[in-house]
Amino acid sequence: MKVVRIERVVQETPDITTLYFPDVGEARPGQYLMVWLPGVDEIPMSLSTIGDPSSISVRVVGDATRALSKLSKGDRIGIRGPFGNGYTVKGRHPFLVGGGSGIASLAPLAEELAAKGAEPTFLIGARSKDQLPFKERLSKLGLRLVVSTDDGSEGFHGYASNYAGELMAKGGFDQVYICGPELMAAKIWADADRLGLPVEASLERLCKCAVGLCGSCAIGPYRVCSDGPVFDSAKLRGVAADFGKRRMDASGRMIRVDH
Repeated sequence: MKVVRIERVVQETPDITTLYFPDVGEARPGQYLMVWLPGVDEIPMSLSTIGDPSSISVRVVGDATRALSKLSKGDRIGIRGPFGNGYTVKGRHPFLVGGGSGIASLAPLAEELAAKGAEPTFLIGARSKDQLPFKERLSKLGLRLVVSTDDGSEGFHGYASNYAGELMAKGGFDQVYICGPELMAAKIWADADRLGLPVEASLERLCKCAVGLCGSCAIGPYRVCSDGPVFDSAKLRGVAADFGKRRMDASGRMIRVDH
């Protein structure tokens, strides 16, 4: 654990806040930090910027994320990591699909792909146009940026998973990356797998220890904290009975995936 000071705070959308702090060291797109607020909780957060500064992007879903979203420049947080397996940077014409705060995990990957000469297409999806983060940042990369909104306020009118299916069916992609709500990710993976497209998807489970010991993040034979959070097609097939269907809650009960 080390303590860092917040250097800058950016309000990306009404409910997504990016916190910038000094470089966390060597990291890969898709890896995450364990972020600690004394007296509140320690939670996993994907790196949304890698380098100096580094950042996490917080969407308010509970007590810890609410507390993080209220921090200001100069406030301190504790961090452990980076942890986990990140994305594999490959493909000449990769297709990235990010939903809501899941776009944050894919942004550093898009930057690395573009820097290495790939020609990515990045689909970002949200409920409405005011909930789409990083549009300006991504537009500067020279990639093909497409948008979907549930309410049709910008771009494709409908779910990102449906639009992704249409785009993949047209062909031209050689790799698919996904991060976002699990029901969205599971549908896109299933569609891509039927088309023979290799997939890497970032999964979310209840990570506590971050080193594969406690088992709270188990999915099939894997621990998301250490075997993931990024799973390739082979591993996704191995957890198909759970992916998009069920997960463990804080007490260890299996419950239905509902988002």
